[in-house]
Amino acid sequence: MYDLLNVKGLKTAFKNNNQRVSVVNGVDFGINKGEIVGIVGESGCGKSVTSLSIMRLLHDTTGDIQDGKVTFKGENLLDLSERSMRKIRGKEIAMIFQEPMTSLNPVMKIGKQLMQGIILHLKYSKEKAKKHAIDTLKSVGIPRAEDIMNEYPHQLSGGMRQRVMIAIAMSCEPELLIADEPTTALDVTIQAQILELMKRLQSDRGTAILMITHDLGVVAEVCDRVIVMYAGRVVEEASVDELFESPRHPYTKDLIESVPKIGERKSRLYSIPGHVPNPNQMPNGCKFAPRCQHAMEICFNKEPELTSEEKRKHRCWLYQQNNVGREQNLGSK
Repeated sequence: MYDLLNVKGLKTAFKNNNQRVSVVNGVDFGINKGEIVGIVGESGCGKSVTSLSIMRLLHDTTGDIQDGKVTFKGENLLDLSERSMRKIRGKEIAMIFQEPMTSLNPVMKIGKQLMQGIILHLKYSKEKAKKHAIDTLKSVGIPRAEDIMNEYPHQLSGGMRQRVMIAIAMSCEPELLIADEPTTALDVTIQAQILELMKRLQSDRGTAILMITHDLGVVAEVCDRVIVMYAGRVVEEASVDELFESPRHPYTKDLIESVPKIGERKSRLYSIPGHVPNPNQMPNGCKFAPRCQHAMEICFNKEPELTSEEKRKHRCWLYQQNNVGREQNLGSK
């Protein structure tokens, strides 16, 4: 058990042509206080839906949580009323979304948007909330914070808008921050600044962070532990060092192989063959088997369980059959 967040057997489905299609299927993981955990995988693997399920932000979609538990500090969030969840969102668990322009209100000044949560959750007076908002903007590296309070989102650059989003998320000092692709829309220089900012906030305030990304460079830069998702399932979990040094699952190895390396000369970059399966047409057995160069007969007929081995987890028949087991090496491409 983890001492902050525990997700157990989470299943989320969306309605499609009068049918329920599972997008997140039996996801298990947890986060300790002050820990930075990354969730990685290609688009369509269920990363963002997992985060929205934790926050219970699916009410404006056709999706709903069908099973599982999301326990935060010993309390199952899925049992709470919407009113109780509103008290937790922003105050105890905050979220940063990928594109600030779709999250910030375009016709409301930055200061008002920042002060709303502070007044609601911290019960500050308007004057005290304004001072706290300015201090928070300064803490995330925004210059001339007093002037920014009176500006609109469109007047700021992409990096500045993302800093505002982080300021809003951190203004009530939550214990858990969920960051869904927070640097995808930013250039490399601003991306590095945002990641450094998040690491500093985590270090200074002890905030746990769930970092959702498809970028393994981001994972290597900031995370303590990594969860790899594929087709709505966790296929591997390990510390960041173990994951990069000795990946267990062929999908993890392929993701790492797909990252260009400085100084390496190749006529063509490696890419994983095929694509993530449509939730409506999931293959039998292991969901990665049709794309896996190590697939065996059993892989196409029976899905492996998520098993634990030396503080790490993996879902692969290569490590679950005695006749294949640890002797079979994933090899190099």
